[in-house]
Amino acid sequence: MFQTIMARLGRLVATLFAVSVLTFLMTSLLPGDVIDIMLPPDAPRDEATIAEIREELGLDKKIYVRYFDWVTDAAQGELGKSYITDQPVATTIKQRIPVTGQLALTAIVIALFLAIPIGILGAYRQSRLSDQVSSVGVQVALSVPNFIAGIFLVWLFAVKAGWFPATGFTRLDINWSLSNFRVRDAWPNFKGIILPATALALTQMAIFSRLLRTDMIATLQQDFVTSARAKGLSDRYILFRHALRPSSLSLITIAGINLGALLGGTVVIETMFAIGGLGFRLINAIYARDILVIQGITVFIATVYVVLNTAVDLLYLVIDPRIRKG
Repeated sequence: MFQTIMARLGRLVATLFAVSVLTFLMTSLLPGDVIDIMLPPDAPRDEATIAEIREELGLDKKIYVRYFDWVTDAAQGELGKSYITDQPVATTIKQRIPVTGQLALTAIVIALFLAIPIGILGAYRQSRLSDQVSSVGVQVALSVPNFIAGIFLVWLFAVKAGWFPATGFTRLDINWSLSNFRVRDAWPNFKGIILPATALALTQMAIFSRLLRTDMIATLQQDFVTSARAKGLSDRYILFRHALRPSSLSLITIAGINLGALLGGTVVIETMFAIGGLGFRLINAIYARDILVIQGITVFIATVYVVLNTAVDLLYLVIDPRIRKG
């Protein structure tokens, strides 16, 4: 067990190192000069002024020296300051991660809420009419890009029905202590997040349901399921108590991976719905060539992604006794 955990942690560190190197190199080698964006149009652009600014920002150093300085500070939680707003990158991430995190987590919850019954029904009613209808619906959801789904949802539920706002987002106001817990703006928050989260969830739902259906079909052919049926157990009991758990390993893996991926994949949806999360800030930083913000957000998302993958690997040991014994 200890060797397994240490091996996973070793992979985590190696992956983060590779991501940090690639991110730093790719952002540093982008065409153009950040100084041109930082300076006002009427500011002097003589070589002495530009050289002074580059020295102040540390841009005059060798690229490997800049990387070492940056990664050393990043390991201590110091990601630098934005060249444009002068706000610490760590503060930017801290302010915006609750928005993106809630959006990604809500999308995963919606996807699982829809995918589990669809996958179970498809496995139980394999090749029958209900399975064929659900398979068509899943294929459609898988084929439609999330921004197209978002446009359709806005047209249907915001423009036509008027149930939800087309753009904007209201943060949850949570006040809690040992003696009191209070949440404000829950309904405006729900109305603002349900459409973008659903747009993100449709593709995930299709992936999850097809994966669960395939795994459950294989599980329902196992000897222990045949034995359970011979004992006279009901189909519902067999499906949810005997077949679902061993069939959920791949589903948990993909859900964990996709949750991390959604943190960086909400750029289009956040921009479309004007949600001020990490994706929205990242796309603005790219336009402004705000290198430290791009590097900080990218490495943060990669860290969350890798940590979630490692947690999913270790969760296998809890879910499946066969893996734990092995």
